[in-house]
Amino acid sequence: MSTFSPVHSLHHIPTSASEVRHVDPQHNLGDVELLHQIGYKQELRRHYSTIQVFGIAFSIMGLLPSIASVFNLGIASGPAGLVWGWFIASFFIFCVGLSMSFLGSAIPTSGGLYYYTNYYCPDSFRVPLSYMIGCSNSLGLTGAICSISFGFATEVLSAVSVSKDNDFNVTNAKSYGVFAACIVSCMVISCLTTKHAAKFQTVSICVNVFLVLLFIIAVPVGFGKHNSFNGRGFIFGKYENSREWPIGWSAVMSFNTAIWTIGSFDSVIHCSEEALNAQRSIPVGILGSISACWFLGWIVIVVCAACIKDGNVSRVIATETGSPLAQIIYDALGKKWTVAFMSLICVGQYLMAISLMIALSRQVWSFARDDGLPGVYKWVKYVDPKIQVPIRATIFAGICALAIGCLCIIPGTAGSGALFSLAIASNNLAWGMPVFLVCLPYGRKKFIPGPFYFGKTLSYIVNVITVLYIVFAIIMSMFPENRHVDKDSMNYTCVINGGIWILSLVYYYAWAWRTYTGPKSNLDGTESDEEHSVKNVDEVLGEKA
Repeated sequence: MSTFSPVHSLHHIPTSASEVRHVDPQHNLGDVELLHQIGYKQELRRHYSTIQVFGIAFSIMGLLPSIASVFNLGIASGPAGLVWGWFIASFFIFCVGLSMSFLGSAIPTSGGLYYYTNYYCPDSFRVPLSYMIGCSNSLGLTGAICSISFGFATEVLSAVSVSKDNDFNVTNAKSYGVFAACIVSCMVISCLTTKHAAKFQTVSICVNVFLVLLFIIAVPVGFGKHNSFNGRGFIFGKYENSREWPIGWSAVMSFNTAIWTIGSFDSVIHCSEEALNAQRSIPVGILGSISACWFLGWIVIVVCAACIKDGNVSRVIATETGSPLAQIIYDALGKKWTVAFMSLICVGQYLMAISLMIALSRQVWSFARDDGLPGVYKWVKYVDPKIQVPIRATIFAGICALAIGCLCIIPGTAGSGALFSLAIASNNLAWGMPVFLVCLPYGRKKFIPGPFYFGKTLSYIVNVITVLYIVFAIIMSMFPENRHVDKDSMNYTCVINGGIWILSLVYYYAWAWRTYTGPKSNLDGTESDEEHSVKNVDEVLGEKA
């Protein structure tokens, strides 16, 4: 085991990530001192316990609300495609979570993914590549909050449609109106409630668990009173293809239900500078949330497949409510309970949006801290030392979400579908790039693990599986739902993502190289680890009181 060697004293301040070394996991550093070793000063309030770190990712995943938003993507290949697609995809997502945990446990910082890319990449192209990953991760998280908020709008309008016996015309303009209201209110709440953000995550955990338990109990009980459950052969072996692709590829595309739902777990890393005992709480937050959604989600999916009335999948897909899950609940519980249930799901979806807005603002803030955001980084990166909340970054993130959300105004489902695929492709690239670099000889040589690690051989195997899966997931997310493509059925993800990736590199070489030189230290030699540590303890005790 290597011995700890301090990166710097307060008399030597690292100017970039190239000067930063890793911390020996045997050396018990405080969170603030560790952040100094990485190269940053403590600017945000540390108040997340391990369970609350878990709550960040779990509440963003918002199991039942997320399944409601993308249930149609899975059921398009029939109940078996939905059930097995969820289980298989969840296994590979867990591998990604393991790789993210290796990285986050080694270097816990808010701008983790582009920081890791910069650190583990050879010097010749580490800066432009890290810039592209910073842009991609920011875009992916923005796309994620857009799709969550659009899913919220869809569920609200579906509840209205059910309450009016489907005598309600759901238009894209109405959807955008509800979407915009969701984004703006989340932006305001994220700025106002950050003092109590840790407690908010605990509430979100309770709400999401309650929704799942209520669903898996109430829906089967209600359905069984008037209908016969579908058998095991139907649930686990019935494939039906509602896409124009061959059934095999259609079943693979049904992975997207799990891929979308069990996502944004990198939010744990983005909030790591607010976490207590970050090196150990990050793996718990990432892997705990993925595992919980993997198995609880599979139970929800199986219940849904068992409760499809008369085994008529096409009827559920073509429901006038606009939400296949709403139709399943309606068939089981009737009109009044469906409206009530969908209202509860809307609450869960809204809590997801607030949590993701908090995580997105931290990614945007950290990227601006390293002078990465074009033109606005000086304004965005400012944090009032009294408030210790990145309010400007939150406002900027909300404005970007409103702009990108205009895609849902496009006629048909192409625009809204692009929001979902946008989050998958951009985030997967951001997750996969540092893992890929660690697999290469240069990155493997530089990587020094944190407390969470499986050893060189097993960790390498996990990282290789992660990289191969992510390449596959990015390609799949860019496929249109049907083989025959027109302007309404086009998957615009390839255009948007490809454009952002290319433009970010072009912009870097044209202008951003003047200001962005990779992650850089903001330490000025005046920081006191002891003062920060005392302050953090006082804050935690004060909040508990």
